[in-house]
Amino acid sequence: MASNLCAIAAVMSILFAVLSGIRLSECTRFTIINNCKDTIWPGITPNNFSGGGFALKPKETKIFTSSPTWNGRIWARTGCDFDTNGNGTCQTGGCGRALQCSGPGQPPASIAQFSLGEIDYYDVSLVDGFNLPIVVKPVGGKGSCSAAGCDSDLRPNCSSELALVVDGKIIACQSACSVFNTDEYCCRGAYSAPMACLPTNYSRPFKTACPAAYSFAHDDATSVMTCSSTDYVVTFCSSRNQTECTYHDGKLSCNGSSGRLTQVTQTLKLLVMALAMGISVQVML
Repeated sequence: MASNLCAIAAVMSILFAVLSGIRLSECTRFTIINNCKDTIWPGITPNNFSGGGFALKPKETKIFTSSPTWNGRIWARTGCDFDTNGNGTCQTGGCGRALQCSGPGQPPASIAQFSLGEIDYYDVSLVDGFNLPIVVKPVGGKGSCSAAGCDSDLRPNCSSELALVVDGKIIACQSACSVFNTDEYCCRGAYSAPMACLPTNYSRPFKTACPAAYSFAHDDATSVMTCSSTDYVVTFCSSRNQTECTYHDGKLSCNGSSGRLTQVTQTLKLLVMALAMGISVQVML
């Protein structure tokens, strides 16, 4: 019931803003969706606007709003066990023992990275390893605005040398840098320059499976995406071709939507959606 009330209150506040002519696009809205079979614990850093971590059950959605110049990252923690005080541990992606992250997660983890401004730059990085499929989609933006990410599950085909195994199950695929800690695999020392930091036999399978994600440190050309005047949907365990929606600039927008419906009609549609989804929708402002 509490989640219902929160969702209704959030949508009603958006409806009021639309009817009052208040622009919502001065900030950037992130919609985080868990399409995985298990609960995940997304981490967000820096976390000065909404808290740096929370639990997200299967099919559950949460929304947070950042400043238009935010630079940060979003990732999923898996296999976590937190007590009522928010203290605990995770099998992958953990940021110390806290539910609320104050710094980056520990590898291996699939990471969505953002540098927002007049032009947004965003990518998904597997440089620190892979723990879950993750896709980033801009909604309602201007420019190329391509989807970034990795919608393949790399764990079943992970090399035995990189596989992170717990109780006989591969829970993540580590990076060669984390496992071997050499300058060549970590792109440091004599291998720090872009011309010297090259794909390896360990990073190539990552790139083959996930062409729209970073596979090694200088994999910029095919991995960094740009967009302007947009909000973002970050989905775990989803396809890059799957349509996702969020509320953007006074309208309920979906990647690839025409945006022909009026603001009020779209807002009412969002209200109905929130009521129908009930506790699966929680809003963080």
